[in-house]
Amino acid sequence: MSGTVLVLGGRSEIGLAVAKRLVNGDTRRFVLAARPGADLAAEVAALREAGAETVETADFDADDLAAHGAFLEKVAADHGPLDVVVLAFGVLGDQERAESDAAHAAAIVHTDYVAQVGVLTHAANLLRAQGHGSLVVFSSVAGVRVRRANYVYGSAKAGLDGFASGLADALHGSGVRLLLVRPGFVIGRMTEGMSPAPFSSTPDQVADATVAALRRGRGVVWVPGVLRPVFFGMRLLPRAIWRRMPR
Repeated sequence: MSGTVLVLGGRSEIGLAVAKRLVNGDTRRFVLAARPGADLAAEVAALREAGAETVETADFDADDLAAHGAFLEKVAADHGPLDVVVLAFGVLGDQERAESDAAHAAAIVHTDYVAQVGVLTHAANLLRAQGHGSLVVFSSVAGVRVRRANYVYGSAKAGLDGFASGLADALHGSGVRLLLVRPGFVIGRMTEGMSPAPFSSTPDQVADATVAALRRGRGVVWVPGVLRPVFFGMRLLPRAIWRRMPR
């Protein structure tokens, strides 16, 4: 693989870990995109330490839907054809607050679903025009069967999972591939202070599985893999039991 790797959510631990594993000498360029004003010095240094020679940064506000198309076109114009676009932005939100604060609930869904749909649509169109490229989308097992304990975040991931699955089918035969990643609980900055769930993983473990699946041309990867049969069984749990399941 060669070309430009664009990470939307340049401060994301998983996004950075994926980018580091995609370093391919001087044949690959990297663009880390994050909210205006974000300090990406540490992330740029980490990529360069991993061997990347060309690392650029860009301002990207995921919630500004109207700016998505022009942003992606500018990145492609400035840095060449996009080889891999990694959607690594998102928010966990506060479930308890979201249950009574409609604006907060809507903000979570806007960033974790609506904004992703917008970016994916523009990115898919751009890659189709190129005739090649890959999209990496991070869903979650939280969206496979939504739990009462985090239903706002889970519902956004459920929507994203469905949209990405349909988009992957729509892209079939176009030369553009979509990889849908379904991690379980990830121990990292976003979940700091929370008790890890069973079968938890780290950003590095998610990145290892993601890049391995990308290189093999797979369409879906669960992280860790054991979660696939586990959630097949969980779909069969009676609702009276399911509603008591923790995050």
